[in-house]
Formats: sequence, structure tokens, C-alpha cells
Amino acid sequence: MTFPWPVGSATGIGSMPGTDIAEAQRIVLGELPDLPHLPELPGRGPGADMIGRGGALLTELPIELYAGRWRVASRPGHDLRVALDFLERDLDTMTEQASSFAGTFKVQVPGPWTLAASLQLPIGGAVLRDHGAARDLAGSLADGVAAHVASVRARLPHATILLQIDEPSLPAVLAGRVPSESGYGTLRAVDVSVARSALSSVVSAAGVPVVVHCCAPGVPFALLREAGAVAVAVDLSLVADLDALGELLDGGAGLFAGVSGPSPASTVTDLWRKLGFPLSSLPAQVVVTPPCGISAPPVKVLRALRDAGRRLTDHL
Repeated sequence: MTFPWPVGSATGIGSMPGTDIAEAQRIVLGELPDLPHLPELPGRGPGADMIGRGGALLTELPIELYAGRWRVASRPGHDLRVALDFLERDLDTMTEQASSFAGTFKVQVPGPWTLAASLQLPIGGAVLRDHGAARDLAGSLADGVAAHVASVRARLPHATILLQIDEPSLPAVLAGRVPSESGYGTLRAVDVSVARSALSSVVSAAGVPVVVHCCAPGVPFALLREAGAVAVAVDLSLVADLDALGELLDGGAGLFAGVSGPSPASTVTDLWRKLGFPLSSLPAQVVVTPPCGISAPPVKVLRALRDAGRRLTDHL
């Protein structure tokens, strides 16, 4: 099996503390040279958060802030311009620092179901409550992601681009656990085939290898693979169904293993042994990551992950 990242790699999930994008990008390029990524700094405020950034990618579907929450708007306004400005500034910084980079570079976007569960309709309630609106949102996101990836490829002409789609809300969407607007009930569950189709449309539109990240219990491994993901990114401490994970990996998918603690390499190696796979396949198939975004000082965390990824190559 071959994968679109170097053997013994480590990377971040995306979110990092702080407000200085230039410093954050320098840290990532310095500490994660094998698989760097575009940092996300939600500490800068609305528009730099995951949902605001995802909304900035939507085509012909503007968003705005209302009562502290993002919702679909009738026309583009100030809040959308702020989100677009954050994105453009981050891409410009990436270009300045990584334009000559010739390895694999990762960028992240929120997935259609996480956006549908978080964005509000103009009349109130999540987009998820209206399955037609959710379908339109997925189509808009697919178009926006295609344009975004094309922009990144043009800015980093020597790099191989890897796209991460963040879907932390997907298990709740499938299980009917997303709260209604009142908070007294939940929205109806989305059928697996519908969820797979929408996610697949975004994966296909990207035109580059895609890893889907879900830092929640109950990751639908089969759905993610069937949607076209080449890898899944999970918090290993939340994975209860090792059989489902093992089946996914046995089928040739990669694993972005979210680990924490003093011995991340040992945690990954122990899992590999439990799954019954040969350790010789571990360094190529697995990328070491934090479980989710980073809140601690990033240099120390990323350096530990990089060292863990490289220790996995001892099994070659």
C-alpha cells in the first residue's frame, strides 16, 4: 500500500492557540516538516472559528452572525467579509512561508454535516432540520472546496495537497442526537445513504486525497471509507469498536491516530498489536496527531508528535 504522506509522519489536526498566524505557520513548518498543515487560530474571534471558516467557503450561500451563532443570510455582509479576510490572510501567510515546499501539505475544512448541524436557518433552527437545505449546503460546500483546493495548489505549486474534512458532528447526525432549537428535543436522524452521498460529493469535488476527521465516539468507519476517504483521523481514546477500525485498515485506509500522554508512539504500537497487523506496516499507514485541536503550548506538543512518528520507523 502507498499513501500520500511520508513514512513516519506526524501532523496537527488544525486548531492551535494564539492569534499570530505567521508565528503559528512558522511553528508548524519547523516542528512538522514531514506533513505540515495550515494552522487554524479560532482565538482571533468569529470568522476564524471552524464554522465561520466553513461558511466562508460556501458559494452563493452567505452567512452572518446572529445572537452569537452563525446563520444563513440573505446577502453578504460584514461578518462574512471578516471570515473571508481571515482566510485570505492565512493563505497569504502560507504562500509566503511555504511556496517552495515540495512535500505533502494539509489543509482543513468542516464537513457538510457538521456545518448543517451548526449553521442556523434564517427562520431559526439548524440547517439540518430541513433536508433540502442540507442538500443545498453540501452542494455549495463542494463547489467552495473545489475552488479552495485549487487556490492552495496554485499557491504551493511543488506540494502534494491533502485535504482534511472535519466531521465531529457526524455520529450525532446519524443517531438523531442533534438538539432542536428549543433544546427539548432532537432533530431526526439522517439516513446513512444520504449522509454518505453528501460527504462523497465534497470528497469528489476536492480532487485531492481526503482524510476525514471525527473526534467523537461512534465514528462511522465504513461510511467514511465508502465516501472516498483515503484515511480517517480519530481520537484513539474514543474508539470502542476495534473490529470496525481493523476492517477499515485491512481494506487499505490510512489512520491519523489521535494520541496524547507521555508515550504516543507506544500507544499507537499497542493498538497495532491488538488489531493483529504486522508492525512493519505501521509507519507507512499511520500518521501521529493530537486527539483534536491543540490548546497547550504548540511547540512542545508538535515536537513530541514528530518524534513519535519517527520512532514508528523503528519497526521497518
